[in-house]
Amino acid sequence: MRDHSDLQSMNERSLAQQAAVRRATFSPAEEKILRPFSIWEISHFMFDVPADTLRKKLADDPSLPQGMVEEDGRQRWFSLQEINELRRRLRFRGKPLLPHRPTGRAMRVAVSNFKGGVGKTVVAQHLANAAALDGYRVLVIDFDPQATMTHSMGLTEVKEWNTVWGIMCRDLCREADRIAAAYDDPADCPYPTADELPEDVQSIGAQRIQDFIQKTAWPTIDIIPSCANAAFVEFASAQYRAMHKAWSFFGCVSRYLDELPEDQYDLIIFDCPPAIGYQSLNAAFAADILYIPSGPGYWEYDSTTSFLGQLGDALEDISDGFAKVAEDAGIRLPKRFDDVRLLMTRFEQSNPLHVAMMDAFRNVFGADVCKHAIEMTRAVEQSGRFQQSVYEQDYRQMTRETWKRARQSFDAAYDEFKEVVLRAWEAKNAKQEVEA
Repeated sequence: MRDHSDLQSMNERSLAQQAAVRRATFSPAEEKILRPFSIWEISHFMFDVPADTLRKKLADDPSLPQGMVEEDGRQRWFSLQEINELRRRLRFRGKPLLPHRPTGRAMRVAVSNFKGGVGKTVVAQHLANAAALDGYRVLVIDFDPQATMTHSMGLTEVKEWNTVWGIMCRDLCREADRIAAAYDDPADCPYPTADELPEDVQSIGAQRIQDFIQKTAWPTIDIIPSCANAAFVEFASAQYRAMHKAWSFFGCVSRYLDELPEDQYDLIIFDCPPAIGYQSLNAAFAADILYIPSGPGYWEYDSTTSFLGQLGDALEDISDGFAKVAEDAGIRLPKRFDDVRLLMTRFEQSNPLHVAMMDAFRNVFGADVCKHAIEMTRAVEQSGRFQQSVYEQDYRQMTRETWKRARQSFDAAYDEFKEVVLRAWEAKNAKQEVEA
């Protein structure tokens, strides 16, 4: 017979193995450091100019970042900070290198599905990395207690009050006081005020808006992390909801993000848990766009079908059952997304079963299926094994063609993603101008 002590022992052995992986992947201090990028990468994949043209620009203006030159003098390597300075200062044929950024707050994208192993975190991580290399400022929110995204960003020690759970506690305190203040006599309010909530909720709720945001190895990617201890958020949220029935629990993260300065980020990406619960509903209500990754098998298709149905039912139930609560909190119901996209992952073009499944997805979901799938390559497999995205992997550690093929697959998916985001962003701005 086995009890909790066996599970704890297994956990300890696994943590030791995780530490070994981090030591092999990160710096000696177990701190993840973003690698530099070569002239070849910058010119070919980021600036889309000939390498010799970029070299000439650097030679003509010594005040520009010159990178780090290898001892043999054959190659220059640049940090992302230096690349971003080059973006700000350089033009090629009169064309700026900074990416297009419409006015208004950052666009929010939820990467979500039921099925484990379909690549939710891989997709969210690579989209965030690609956007950062494209010149955008990104905030990642890890809603998943497995915290894979958090670990991949180089964070290993996270307290539960710095996670989405902390944001929900903060929101409950603020909403409790707002609701009580709406009564002519707050004493008539049948719901608790902030100072009547549990002490741990009050202490966590006192945090400032920026306290939840942490830096990552990427200078232009920040994260609101997760941790294993945050798994109890579903239980805690149910208790808080029972305690304060007028609390619009599904709007916590959206309200939090509305408090951020509009120009702090360009893109906010949510890595969601494989379940419909308080956290995933918060992600859905905060998101402008829903991205649904799915593998190329029948079980992934089956799970995606279930996810769409259950999320749709949950959103409908909230629209029907929480209309008054939402109206009082200023939340528009029913929840509407600017776009919903399905992205095929782990796809092999040479596999007839994968091709058939892609055809099946397109027959059912039509233009909502992304044109560019994420291909399964050795570099993609290693991204999970070593907690490094394809963008973080050094192409010198494998054949350049293997790395290049994986990079091009993710670049194609990112370019399509960027087109979806910018189109929705511009449409949102146009709608707001008409309403104004």
